Amino acid sequence: MKCGGSTLAALPTSFFEDMRQLQVEGIVTVIVHGGGPAISETLGKLGIESGFVNGLRVTSEAVLDVVEMVLSGQINKEIVRRIQLTGAAALGLSGVDGHLIEAKPVANSHEVGLVGDVTKVNAELIQGIVNMGYIPVIAPVGLGADGGQRYNINADTAAGAVASHLGVEQMVVVTDVPGIMKTVDGEKQVLPVVSVAEIEEMIVSGDIYGGMIPKVRAAIACIQGKVQEVVIVNGSEPNVLSKVLKGTGIGTRIVR
Repeated sequence: MKCGGSTLAALPTSFFEDMRQLQVEGIVTVIVHGGGPAISETLGKLGIESGFVNGLRVTSEAVLDVVEMVLSGQINKEIVRRIQLTGAAALGLSGVDGHLIEAKPVANSHEVGLVGDVTKVNAELIQGIVNMGYIPVIAPVGLGADGGQRYNINADTAAGAVASHLGVEQMVVVTDVPGIMKTVDGEKQVLPVVSVAEIEEMIVSGDIYGGMIPKVRAAIACIQGKVQEVVIVNGSEPNVLSKVLKGTGIGTRIVR
């Protein structure tokens, strides 16, 4: 499951209770989270400048210190705390811990600095945490192959890589929208299923616009390796995770 940092703050307690119920039933969620707005807020308070290039945060060592502090510290522990309040067990870690996520510089690193593309995920470590009865909560900070350099990794990129290396077929992207909408006969409706090709057509036609474009592009990026489909859902919908797993037609399924 990929969860945006801004979405997490708004999620109701029932979302985490649903996660606990799934764990009781033997279905464990692996969470990869973001935290863009909180990072921007902290950078602002500290007077550190940082822009964006094509949706990626320009990351210097000073920015990276803040990214790691906010993601691996503040947000990661807030999610762990909220899960544990339901009685479930959670364990928070970042891509640095146990060489969980290895990364290399992105192709345009000359523009964005210390931003990484995932090269390897220690799936055995995640599986071990799950086998011990914990829900893994992962912050997307990675390490270079030498273990010395840290990298800021886009949360969607990290989530797609983790899902693919774990060998899961379905990934859930939790947002603040009910799915991909299309106007049919003057009414906005959630599309139950769309293909990657159809999404590209909808962006060109203007059916998908504004802030939804980066969301769907990020979801498409998650379809890699063994991941066959990504489901976009609204996290505030009651029992949303259970509904997705039971195939009740909630949200939008993006398929290859």
